[in-house]
Amino acid sequence: MMKKTLFTLAMACSFLLSVAQDKPQKGPQFENPNSDSRGYLVKVGDTAPSDFQLVLHDGTKTSLAELKGKIVILQFTASWCVVCRKEMPELEKEVWQAYKDKGVVLIGVDRDEPLDVVQKFHKDMNISYPLALDPGAGIFQRFADKKAGVTRNVVIDRDGKIQYLTRLYNQEEFEGMVKVIEQLSITKS
Repeated sequence: MMKKTLFTLAMACSFLLSVAQDKPQKGPQFENPNSDSRGYLVKVGDTAPSDFQLVLHDGTKTSLAELKGKIVILQFTASWCVVCRKEMPELEKEVWQAYKDKGVVLIGVDRDEPLDVVQKFHKDMNISYPLALDPGAGIFQRFADKKAGVTRNVVIDRDGKIQYLTRLYNQEEFEGMVKVIEQLSITKS
């Protein structure tokens, strides 16, 4: 009798465990309920938020409104981000050097770090595209939930529409982004 009860109990536990495993896993917990599974608040086809100014590491200022008519890639980054550091040389070579003379602007938007750290980061990474400061992650939060991480890239076309979004550094996704940039660079609006 005891063996039968133990067997029934074991079967019930096994069944409950299998049901629990079939239950969809919750994704990352973001503050904004409008965030997608990667933390984005924007999607492809949206008009990019443009109600902010970019202050670059050299002190110059620009904005998406000033850059309208150009293809803009915003790379959200930070000096402490290992994945960002892996991606940045590829962005320098495959995007910035390849397309800077074809109407493409690449700006790294450094999240939550002071000017001296951003300047050192720029130098250490040996990149020639500019980095902008984003103290308090105000720019970041126009595109993604504040609890979402870097690295991510937002590709914006000449008309200010978002054409591609990346998250982390995935080679296949990166190559897809480069193809979109290439297509945008040969298509006039």
